[in-house]
Amino acid sequence: MVYKFLILSDEVDNFAREITIDSENTFLDLHNAILDSVNYTKDEMASFFLCDEDWEKGTEITLMEMDSDPEFDSWVMKDTKLSDLLEDEKQKLLYIFDYLTDRAFFLELREIVPGEDLDQPVCSKSKGDAPKQKVEFESFEKENTRLETGESFYGEDSFELDELDEEGFDINDGTSGNSLEDNL
Repeated sequence: MVYKFLILSDEVDNFAREITIDSENTFLDLHNAILDSVNYTKDEMASFFLCDEDWEKGTEITLMEMDSDPEFDSWVMKDTKLSDLLEDEKQKLLYIFDYLTDRAFFLELREIVPGEDLDQPVCSKSKGDAPKQKVEFESFEKENTRLETGESFYGEDSFELDELDEEGFDINDGTSGNSLEDNL
């Protein structure tokens, strides 16, 4: 069986990749195919997360063994075949490629092609330039922590902006990245 994954980024609007890979390949093979398709180096930690329809993280598949507790299932890329965890079209995954800033690619298993085999994963479609692999943490933090307030912040018309403490708040503007539909 062959899987076709669509890969998008919430950082670059015109970026998309399609990776075609055999279902018996491992998550490490998919990891390497993604890095090759965007010309990233292979010297950074990374993880896949299986996600629900709303992109909420579920099962993690790590590049290296991270959990030594035998009571919990631990999934490692080199030991986990794609077919072990993926069996439905439209399955969503996050591929975290920059742990420091939690930057990721959004993946969707677009198509399952039964009766076919593939020796090596291939980037079957490519559109746009990938985001930079590494960004300076300080500049990333400044770009992504702007506090946007309006008249009805906290549900009132009157408040003092300087009374707000930004530390300790997870500020999110509610964007969820690009739509997976109509890409490539």
